[in-house]
Amino acid sequence: MAGTQTEHLVHRLATIRDRLEQGMDRREFLRTLVTGGYALGVASVLGVDDFLAADDGEVPIVTALVRSDPDDPWSIEERIRYVPAEWYAAVEKALEINELLARRAFTGYLGSAVVPGSYDNTTASVSIGISTNADSIRETIDDVFENVSIDTETIIDVEDIEDGPDDIEPRFVDSSATDDVPSGVACETPGSIATLGPAMYDPENGREYFVTAEHAFEGGAEPSVDRLSLPVEDDDTIELGVVERAHPVEDVVAVAPNGTIEPSNTIDTPTPTRVRGQYTRLGLADLVARDEELEKVGAVTGHTTGQIQGIDAVTCFTDEFCRYGQIRWGGEMDLTDGDSGSVSFHPDPEGADGDVLVAGFNNARTWWPGQSYVWGVGAYRVTEEYGYHF
Repeated sequence: MAGTQTEHLVHRLATIRDRLEQGMDRREFLRTLVTGGYALGVASVLGVDDFLAADDGEVPIVTALVRSDPDDPWSIEERIRYVPAEWYAAVEKALEINELLARRAFTGYLGSAVVPGSYDNTTASVSIGISTNADSIRETIDDVFENVSIDTETIIDVEDIEDGPDDIEPRFVDSSATDDVPSGVACETPGSIATLGPAMYDPENGREYFVTAEHAFEGGAEPSVDRLSLPVEDDDTIELGVVERAHPVEDVVAVAPNGTIEPSNTIDTPTPTRVRGQYTRLGLADLVARDEELEKVGAVTGHTTGQIQGIDAVTCFTDEFCRYGQIRWGGEMDLTDGDSGSVSFHPDPEGADGDVLVAGFNNARTWWPGQSYVWGVGAYRVTEEYGYHF
């Protein structure tokens, strides 16, 4: 019965994207979208002119939310890129398959991620982590979607979480440079050290927040009670503010500044870096297609770079619930205790020197044999769920 239900759900995913073919006339493509009621991530966001401006065989996607005025965090506008229609169709199908797998949560399912292909091969795959054999699920999906491959890997000993090093030496802020504190330095909760993220904005109330990992608060962050501080090199601490909102599933806290220090959109990189906005889900897929890397600055491991291994990932490794909208990138050595709360980012291809766009947060790493990556929630997921943006 379970196999029949799964096959039925999979067949329901054979939507209008199956009719996209390279070389399709753009007006025909637009008519197909309209008559098929297809608007996911494209037609509901972009106008007709965006479609008609594309070359044959291409479609427009929104890759990023970017400030038109670098000094105005509320001047957010969408950035558009034209991509091959076949590639887009394959990525969208992989995203839907990944969502289906997460909803089904079959026995032994530990997580999955979408891995977009390059623009040359116009394919995408879904990588699945399992603790038991799931060949029947894989075969069912393979039979329906020819250009979205399914890769399964058995994960063992997932419960044995390795402790981080005992001799960590976080990077503290110099006591003489606390007027504009960059992200990527150590911040302190009542029971732990984490990494301070760049300023996060809430357009609903027009406020800006300090941000870091929720799990850095022992037992979970308690809004209006728990405080976040900034340790400085002279063994002193400066209070940044009180937790206003806690989001344990996304592993993010929004801390309201108390007025002593304001959140900053700079990152403590080897060269001056300024956050200009953030990538969308499809913007991350575009980075993968172009073989681009992400960077991060953690309070302990400092500045590192690494390849993106999966987007829109689901992780069910550490808690009784699953985390959605995750990014997998780099290797397990790119994150250790004290680095949680840092952000992954990539240079803004259309910005000034030093402008970057945030990909997402970094909150955990693999600890089992056979896989090596960092994961954390994508910025797009936090925006979708709560409206925040960078």
